[in-house]
Amino acid sequence: MDELKTNDYLKGIVLNLPESPGIYQYLNAEGTIIYVGKAKNLKRRVSSYFNREHEPGKTRVLVSKIADIRYIVVNTEEDALLLENNLIKKYKPRYNVLLKDDKTYPSICVQNEYFPRVFKTRRIIRNGSSYYGPYSHIPSMYAVLDLIKHLYPLRTCNLNLSPENIRAGKFNVCLEYHIKNCAGPCIGKQNQEEYLKNIAEIKEILKGNTQEIERMLYQQMQELAAEMKFEEAQKIKEKYLLLENYRSKSEVVSNVLHNIDVFSIEEDTDEKSAFINYLHITNGAINQAFTFEYKKRLNETKEELLSLGIIEMRERYKSLSREIIVPFELDMELKDVIFTIPQRGDKKKLLELSILNVKQYKADRLKQAEKLNPEQRTVRLLKEIQQELHLDRLPMRIECFDNSNIQGSDPVAGCVVFIKGKPSKKDYRKYNIKTVEGPDDYASMKEVVKRRYQRAIEENAPLPDLLITDGGKGQMSAVKEVVDELNLDIPIAGLAKDGKHRTSELLYGFPPQAIGLKQNSPLFRLLTQIQDEVHRFAITFHRDKRSKRQVASALDEIKGIGEKTKNTLLKEFKSVKRIKEASAEDIVKVIGEAKAKIIKDYFTDK
Repeated sequence: MDELKTNDYLKGIVLNLPESPGIYQYLNAEGTIIYVGKAKNLKRRVSSYFNREHEPGKTRVLVSKIADIRYIVVNTEEDALLLENNLIKKYKPRYNVLLKDDKTYPSICVQNEYFPRVFKTRRIIRNGSSYYGPYSHIPSMYAVLDLIKHLYPLRTCNLNLSPENIRAGKFNVCLEYHIKNCAGPCIGKQNQEEYLKNIAEIKEILKGNTQEIERMLYQQMQELAAEMKFEEAQKIKEKYLLLENYRSKSEVVSNVLHNIDVFSIEEDTDEKSAFINYLHITNGAINQAFTFEYKKRLNETKEELLSLGIIEMRERYKSLSREIIVPFELDMELKDVIFTIPQRGDKKKLLELSILNVKQYKADRLKQAEKLNPEQRTVRLLKEIQQELHLDRLPMRIECFDNSNIQGSDPVAGCVVFIKGKPSKKDYRKYNIKTVEGPDDYASMKEVVKRRYQRAIEENAPLPDLLITDGGKGQMSAVKEVVDELNLDIPIAGLAKDGKHRTSELLYGFPPQAIGLKQNSPLFRLLTQIQDEVHRFAITFHRDKRSKRQVASALDEIKGIGEKTKNTLLKEFKSVKRIKEASAEDIVKVIGEAKAKIIKDYFTDK
């Protein structure tokens, strides 16, 4: 009854929602906000949750827990985006994406004081100071601080340099003054006007506007040279060259590109997370760079996540860029902002650089996770196989077969088993081919596969999640015949080799299709390991059998020498060749005089 009342109550709210932009909040029975969303049209968006049956999953669970709906109407879609982002951060609703930003990156602070200091900090204090960053690439931050230190004499002390204290003569100069890193404002050697002129230039450098400072320095240098003040001109020239060197290192594209944001996104292998990279470009140089992670909650699309990321980063970095470079089209509008999907040129280079950064970040996070949990790497590889082959389940148990015969003699086969990506040697099996005459690989494969899985069915033994044949399409077809005959649901793949007998491709499907494998990728190495292991196992068994047959045939022909004597001789002398070369006395010591005479007479006649 309560559920019916709740449904009627919610329907009443939905029917009366306005058809305008805004944000909506879903609350559970306890009154906790469990989801915040934005909409161009509130009524249409919220109705979509209630007027259709959702697939089993998190969205259906979310809908089942909604007990109340609140909404806020705004003027534009941009306002909705901003408000949604702020509310998600404020309430951290259970079913919204989680911004995983546990690192506190440092910023550069220009302190709000009479003679401002410039230093790195991880604390943002709203006291009128200016902050630049945060810097996710720490060497870049130190590079710009080092540049500022060499360009401008700045104080580094914590003294209260108020005009009253300076006039009262409360301070003495320190070592920084004597080594010319500071111009001595503490004793009135540098006035505030000159100091603040330097601070204004420093702020421009921190914003990435180095070209303007370069132009001013160049002009000063020319004026001083014209006035014959060559020593002073040389000092300005040194500053100019420092700045030019810094700019040339940081510039990535043409300096015509100014005040542009660049975004790219990459999903995690398990598609439970997404990584977003943000670059801010000023005068062709990267002024800010940051990569962060969103943890998915409702299988959000790349488009939804990137839209959230753009709002988050632009707000965090106070970006007012009029152009945003993105990898694909987005259903979002920002006032006076154009979205560009570049196809070529410098803007395309910037997008590629952003993609390179986000992929590197993803790889680094993966390595860190796998160090903490080595089994995670295996699961990821198995997940890759599952995705590549569109398997219903994770291939936790993989079995691979290979035949071995040389010129049709002693045909054998081997089966190796990999459980969770690791060889399970206790489950390996060797097979003598019993029903096939001559070198017929397909018939041999059919016999072995049938014997293995018929027995597995009878003994209720585990069946593989994936069966791999060491060979191409013919081997796969032979195996499929047996699997179909036994009414088993086992996916079949084939590993083919190139002319140099190296793993070259994975085959799957009927008719078999080649699945592209990136050489030297972890997945490629795992499949190569499986193929090498089954080949080693089968060929070793074949060699053992052949050598036993050769040894046996030489000694079996001697009348009067039984199995026990033969084994005793081989255990002592290791081979037939050594038995032949041994002296009569040595053989007598092992098997006695009568049998030793039979052995020596036989080999003397030969």
